[in-house]
Amino acid sequence: MLIVGKVLELFYSTNNGRINTTELALDNKGVIKDKYYNKNIQRSVLITSKDSYNLAKTHGIDVPYSSLGENILIDYNPYYLKPGAKVMIGELVLEISQNCTLCESLSKVDAKLPQILKEDRGIFAKVISGATIKKDDSICLLNE
Repeated sequence: MLIVGKVLELFYSTNNGRINTTELALDNKGVIKDKYYNKNIQRSVLITSKDSYNLAKTHGIDVPYSSLGENILIDYNPYYLKPGAKVMIGELVLEISQNCTLCESLSKVDAKLPQILKEDRGIFAKVISGATIKKDDSICLLNE
């Protein structure tokens, strides 16, 4: 087990907008309380690196955290991880399922954002072993 980083911010979506929280409960159906809970297990958790926000900023787009739709913002860039790789955050075990596809919502933030973050928006994961995670929890790679 290799510690590679930590959790910076946690978010979930509601019908009234995005909520920043100090802890996030997840089970095998996704992020509990999230409006997308139990919708698509393969895409139930979006992990984004702070690097994505830094990349946008280098192109003159300075947006607040959660603008990319992430549930978990981390200080480590996991975008090279292949589907099937497992990540542990606190007691939570996630399996990377796919790279994040770009969606129309990014264009609402800035028209240039989808092209800038084409390969760097985030990765989707499914929950293997649920738990509650907190800001500052360590991120460990279990396998690659």
